[in-house]
Amino acid sequence: MEENEAQNEGLEFNSRIDLSQLQSAVSQIQTELGKVIIGQERMIELLIISILANGHSLIEGVPGVAKTVTAKLLARTMNVDFSRIQFTPDLMPSDILGTSVFNVKTSEFEFKKGPLFSNIILIDEINRAPAKTQAALFEAMAERQITMDGTEYTMEPPFLVFATQNPVEQEGTYRLPEAQLDRFLFKIDVNYPSLEEEVQILESKHNNKHVVEEELVNPVLSAVEIEEYQKIIKEITVEKNLITYIASIVNNTRNNANLYLGASPRASIALMDASKALAAINGRDFITPDDIKKVAPPILSHRIILTPEREMEGLTASQVVQQIVESIEIPR
Repeated sequence: MEENEAQNEGLEFNSRIDLSQLQSAVSQIQTELGKVIIGQERMIELLIISILANGHSLIEGVPGVAKTVTAKLLARTMNVDFSRIQFTPDLMPSDILGTSVFNVKTSEFEFKKGPLFSNIILIDEINRAPAKTQAALFEAMAERQITMDGTEYTMEPPFLVFATQNPVEQEGTYRLPEAQLDRFLFKIDVNYPSLEEEVQILESKHNNKHVVEEELVNPVLSAVEIEEYQKIIKEITVEKNLITYIASIVNNTRNNANLYLGASPRASIALMDASKALAAINGRDFITPDDIKKVAPPILSHRIILTPEREMEGLTASQVVQQIVESIEIPR
């Protein structure tokens, strides 16, 4: 009886917002990426969620697991401006933000915009740039604007940063500041492909000898459509008890014996927004506890810091997040 009532309730919810076009667009993106990328479904799903939730993503994994390629091809599925910035130890803030140049004709300084002024930004090896260059991203990522010489320059929507980093190599790298990590909606951990997937990768490379893989991927979304879908995501229903559930998860990180630093209110907002996007992808205009539980690890794991004792014991941030999620009673 209760199951039928739940189904009827779901049907009632689904009739409120038409999500068919959004689902179709997501399916088309997955199809386009599938022409080149084999496996990595979890990474692709989280990146699509970050676009719909208007959030930035940090992609972490060892070299060669298609982090940069996936982000680059995902940007290609959208008919928007794209910039790729290779971070290096000698990169200066002006190299990404832009600089004022003196115009001899007008006898005035003119601001020449840097590569950060684009829609989709791919920052490769973000942890190779020093602190002053990392800090130059703070305002742009949080407020979608840049202040130079007292003048504010607004980033054209959509403005999304996809950044990659290698967790293994330490020489010539700089640890990202907590303030910057907090501005990333997701930290996506990318693992090695399975044996079957690696065989498919080799076969694909062998069969497509003279094919430029990038040209296989076609744009399916415009900037206007992205903005429209992001607005739809905001209309997804969130029940009061689920808002309390999200707040309880994040609050627990601040009172957890295993943690030195807990998550900020920005993490609570990220949990809610990402859950809305996941629900919409699945054709629902309401979120469920399962949506929250699914997006919690990639949202919280990079926002918390373990105590030295727990870190020495080999405990990971993802394990602590999983423990927290499982310890809090699911609302009924």
